[in-house]
Order: sequence, then C-alpha cells, then structure tokens
Amino acid sequence: IYAAAGKWNDAVNVRKVMKDWGIKKPGCSHIQVKNVVYGFVAGDAFHPQKEEIRAELQRLCRLMEKAGYIPDTKAVLCDLEEVNKEDMLCYHSEKLAIA
Repeated sequence: IYAAAGKWNDAVNVRKVMKDWGIKKPGCSHIQVKNVVYGFVAGDAFHPQKEEIRAELQRLCRLMEKAGYIPDTKAVLCDLEEVNKEDMLCYHSEKLAIA
C-alpha cells in the first residue's frame, strides 16, 4: 500500500519489519511438463538451465515489443528507474516458467 502511494520510506520500513519477523513472500510459479513439476522464483538465478531460459525469455520479450506490448511499470512497487522496472517485469516467475 505504501509503495503504491509512493511512500518509499514507509514501504522500506514495513519490508524490514517483515524480514525481522521472518515473513517471506517471494514470487513463485510452477509448471508441469511430462508429469514433472518445475518451480521458478522471480529473478531466479539458480536454475540449472538459467542461461537458456533467459535467452528464450529475451527473445519472447522482443517479439512482444514488436507486437506492441508496453510493460505496465505501475505494477512494480519498487523505487527504481523505469528501465529497471521493465527488467523486473520481464523476469517475473511466471514468465520464467513459460520460457
């Protein structure tokens, strides 16, 4: 709520309290392929096929942009530059799962 209102200091304080209390809420998506379930976390850097997944995701993002897709960076509730928000949207867990 604070982030959506642009109250970044308050948002940081709430996230700190959540971390101190051990509350975690990572973005996670799952996909089943040939009866095997694969899990992905937003910005996943540990998947064994991370390079291939990122390359495919970049290819798909370029295709989406050619088709007219414009990322809705208002959905990124972090105090970041616009280009960083677009990167965050590109590497959401559900997009990693699809790639």
